[in-house]
Amino acid sequence: MTAHGTETAKRPMTDRDTRALRDVFGTFVTGVTIITTLQEDGTPWGVTANSFSSVSLDPPLVLWSQGTQGFSFPIFEAADRFVVNILSAQQADLSQRFATSGIDRFAGLAFSPGIGGLPRIDGCLAHLECRKVATYPGGDHAIFLGEVENFDKADLAPLAFSNGRYSAVLPLD
Repeated sequence: MTAHGTETAKRPMTDRDTRALRDVFGTFVTGVTIITTLQEDGTPWGVTANSFSSVSLDPPLVLWSQGTQGFSFPIFEAADRFVVNILSAQQADLSQRFATSGIDRFAGLAFSPGIGGLPRIDGCLAHLECRKVATYPGGDHAIFLGEVENFDKADLAPLAFSNGRYSAVLPLD
């Protein structure tokens, strides 16, 4: 359906269409998070994600999504819990670190244990400690739904991301 309610024939997405759509999606300003968990052997694991959203207050639910072809997907798929570490404006370097593969993302990182020992990264704007309640298919991604069991918030500015760049958020008033 188009905006005017008429049906259009669906055509396959070309590589060019995919890139253009990704650019359109990228215009939406998002916050930046690092989702953390523990691997089966107890080793901390985390990944940068801006595909985070609140869902419900009663019960308290959040979601985030992750590509199913990524190296981290099996780790989060197997995990029963995760922490949403909402990054502050001073943490763009951590976002880059947790988006980089082939490195020890936790080397020298200050963090404290949350529920079940899951890593809560120090200096974040907020933390949401969640029990995973469902995983849903979403095209080439999986959507993880979590129930918030513990949370906190600091008085810091949030880190934002749009059009492939980090930015700070300033109030308009």
